[in-house]
Amino acid sequence: MLDFPAWKRILVLAVCLLGLVYASPNFLPKGSFDFLTGGDTGSPLPGKQLSLGLDLQGGSHLLLRADTAVVVREQFDSVEDLVRQELLRDARIRMTQTPRVTGESVTFKLRDQAENDRARALLRDADPRLLVEIVPDGQFIVSLPESELLQIRENALVQAVEVIRRRVDELGTTEPLIQQQGEDRILVQVPGFDEPERLKALIGQTAKLTFHLVDSSVPASHVTPGREPPGTIQLPSDDLDGAGQPITYLVKRRVVVSGENLVDAQPSFQDGRPVVSFRFDTIGGKRFGDVTSDNIGQLLAIVLDGKVISAPRIQSAIVGGSGIITGRFTVQEVTDLALLLRAGALPADLTVLEERTVGPGLGQDSIDAGKIASIIGMIGVIVFMVLSYGLFGLMADVALLINMMLILAVLSVLQATLTLPGIAGIVLTIGMAVDANVLIFERIREELRNGRTPISAVDAGYRRALTTIVDANLTTLIAAVFLFAFGSGPIKGFAVTLTIGIITSMFTAIMLTRFIVVMWLRRTRPAALPI
Repeated sequence: MLDFPAWKRILVLAVCLLGLVYASPNFLPKGSFDFLTGGDTGSPLPGKQLSLGLDLQGGSHLLLRADTAVVVREQFDSVEDLVRQELLRDARIRMTQTPRVTGESVTFKLRDQAENDRARALLRDADPRLLVEIVPDGQFIVSLPESELLQIRENALVQAVEVIRRRVDELGTTEPLIQQQGEDRILVQVPGFDEPERLKALIGQTAKLTFHLVDSSVPASHVTPGREPPGTIQLPSDDLDGAGQPITYLVKRRVVVSGENLVDAQPSFQDGRPVVSFRFDTIGGKRFGDVTSDNIGQLLAIVLDGKVISAPRIQSAIVGGSGIITGRFTVQEVTDLALLLRAGALPADLTVLEERTVGPGLGQDSIDAGKIASIIGMIGVIVFMVLSYGLFGLMADVALLINMMLILAVLSVLQATLTLPGIAGIVLTIGMAVDANVLIFERIREELRNGRTPISAVDAGYRRALTTIVDANLTTLIAAVFLFAFGSGPIKGFAVTLTIGIITSMFTAIMLTRFIVVMWLRRTRPAALPI
């Protein structure tokens, strides 16, 4: 155990030096290492500072509920369209009761019940998932298996989490926490973001973008709401008529191009006005080109969340797959709209169940309290080790300080979010870091009492205590891993710092402290150990 070849010495010194370099940005003004990284936060070079959690630097906390029933309703709207397409339009089967969505099913009734088996076969061929039931009076009830509905809801929630994540990431915040809770809830914590109303607006807006042709066969003002011509729908807008009243557009239900084909959206300016420039993928670009070339002179409504935000007249074919969205926008509005379009549409509406804004003052109090606890704990441990083990205790204290530096360096490199429970994990690590040294030093004392020479006692102490140290730290590490795997939020923060602390304390106790002791023994060759 006292054999320390050159490569081991180089390894120990290199790890300590790297720890110092990567931890140092936390004690210097932000940007001090930009000459190395060029401001790139993803650079592996030193320059990253600790990422503080919501409870330490303040920010916004939202608990949202996703209305997955809307997604299920849309699915059955699609089933209704399928029934109309397969039976009414293609097969020309006549009905006494046209298809309509009733709860979580689609119902209809055929005029000639001799066509029932044919209709059932057509629907099953069109979509094998469908459950088609015919009740005794001849009414069809078309539904989906419960497992399929559950999968639709789960997929909607997963997609909502991903869309929210993309939107929040666009804000440029560091380490937001976005995770699913339960069957229909989403937790959003954004440290350092002090505009909660803007955050709610960005997260809560569905941002479903569609393009429709405007039906100009009849003025929208002459159409009674709810009695629109077949295949059309009335939609409001922010445009004003000559009398200063909002204009209502009568648009065709059919979506000519969907926002799902959008690949990019950026804020821009045209004629001094803020606009949003957009670009479609190959499929969307072809559809957009076909629609604009076939409908020159017609109005094309750009609809966002059921509201017409712009209805320009098609002057010529747009075949490049790109265009602009104009409207009564401010610069901030076009920036946010472009962000929403890039991130994609939410599959379900969101409701804010809980909202909290944590001020930075409270976070600073937590940081100060954590610093005081860490300093008092470290001073107590340092004094105890010196009083108990003399020079050997002082060596363990040096290793403890380096251990704290390594923890800081690893947290900075990984950009793991440091929370208040994370600080508690660091304070716990301070005590655990010297635990291995206590085991080793007590074993050395026992070997000295048994009559061994100083060098033999040190060698036996490290060799025989190693198994106990590994077992103790491994069991704690397993507990920390399970805390991280099954915990959430603050528990994960505690588990992260505890895990890092266990690994670094193993290094400092088994490698660094032994290295210091071996170097001291080789230089002094003492006749007795000051322990």
